[in-house]
Amino acid sequence: MKITELDIKLVNWKSNAWKTGVGTTFGNTQQLGIVTVYTDEGIKGHAFLGSSRRGADHYATGLIESLKPLIIGENPQNIGNIWWKMWKMNRSASILAIGAIDICLWDINGKIANQPIHRLLGTCKESVPVYSSTAFHETTEEYVEEALHFKDKGWLAHKIHPNGNPQIDIAICKAVRKAVGDDMLLMLDSMWAYRYADALRVGRAIEDLDFYWYEDPLVEEDIYNYKKLNQKLDIPIMSTEYAPGGFYGMGEWISQNATDILRGDVAITGGITPLVRLCHLAEGFNMNCEIHHGGNSLNNVANLHVTMAVPNCEFFEFFPCTGANIFGLKKDIEMTSGMVTAPVDPGLGYEIDWDLITKEQTSVIK
Repeated sequence: MKITELDIKLVNWKSNAWKTGVGTTFGNTQQLGIVTVYTDEGIKGHAFLGSSRRGADHYATGLIESLKPLIIGENPQNIGNIWWKMWKMNRSASILAIGAIDICLWDINGKIANQPIHRLLGTCKESVPVYSSTAFHETTEEYVEEALHFKDKGWLAHKIHPNGNPQIDIAICKAVRKAVGDDMLLMLDSMWAYRYADALRVGRAIEDLDFYWYEDPLVEEDIYNYKKLNQKLDIPIMSTEYAPGGFYGMGEWISQNATDILRGDVAITGGITPLVRLCHLAEGFNMNCEIHHGGNSLNNVANLHVTMAVPNCEFFEFFPCTGANIFGLKKDIEMTSGMVTAPVDPGLGYEIDWDLITKEQTSVIK
């Protein structure tokens, strides 16, 4: 079997505008890319490229010019070899583009084997709990209402993306904990908002509130202060979401005791291939690797396969829990009562809404 062609269909992704506490904006109209890898035996693999923050048009040129020539004529089952060739082009093409092609190849291989991808990776579990993950809200009351909404639905865990001001963030966390009581897991993702002293103050406050983890209080480049912070706090710290070097930068974080939990996803890590490696690296040190949301519906499906194939990812993230990132599939991931189950159909196992794609398509890039 040989890869014969690759193209990207760009479509209008329309959604309401929203943001997070550090001022990152999402929504309005972005260009979602549907990447398709074709083979000479008629089996195709698909992936989505782009997010509601930055569309596929930002990544398409690098993918076509730098990555496509590397894969045409290759055997799509040689995933490891192809990924390494693409990774060496990461200065010319986005890691998100590398990830999209890698997901296409795993989709093809699942279809060849007539198995869901997690079966090829080695299934470890059939279901995991979801945590509802907030966007930014203007008031503390809105954070409280949202947490209570998901608790009433039976969800077990909830993560706050707060204001970015340490004192306001502490007040939000106190109010949410008081509202939901002690039987709901709470996490805080400060989205690199603080410097060391404020990060320590917030960390001590949420330790007292029995939060489950403390995510990204500092910028990812600040491994020196992450190490200090981890020495001072008992609450588990989770970083490395955008840490320099991706998979190849994780060794220093582990050896320096700068984080308790590793972080990645198929988009920012560069596909299913390196994300599985990242989880296995963490497992070797008896650490968890909690998988970040994928930025679009089909990336989240790819994340779900990896989650089910590793023993050390405890949750599935639904961000934002308003559903603003849901687009492009006939039926999205079901999260009844705050649980998700392993896909059962071959490959990625979720059907693209081709009628919607045709309706909203703006161009095809080859």
